[in-house]
Amino acid sequence: MALDEARFQTLANGALDRLMAAVEEALGERAEVDLEGGILTIALAAGGNYVINKHGPMRQVWLSSPVSGAWHFAWDEGAGDWRSTRGAETLAAVLARDLGKATGAPVARG
Repeated sequence: MALDEARFQTLANGALDRLMAAVEEALGERAEVDLEGGILTIALAAGGNYVINKHGPMRQVWLSSPVSGAWHFAWDEGAGDWRSTRGAETLAAVLARDLGKATGAPVARG
């Protein structure tokens, strides 16, 4: 079942809010975290920028990571999570893994 615009916005905004809270809690002063206009930006103090944004036309959430590159995630209703369009990994798991590699700090999976 395809997501309608309202459900997509609700799910995507919820994911971005949870990810922002998890990153801020885990990394504190090691990262500048900003959520504005549906775009979550994480700038690491040690270098490296991550961008997570909603892509409305495709009903996806996209991640740009300096560790693992570009990712697209679609909502998996059965799993109740944002899953990679190229495998079973979730948005939260990929971001947590990449930030962990970059900072050495564990990040909750939002």
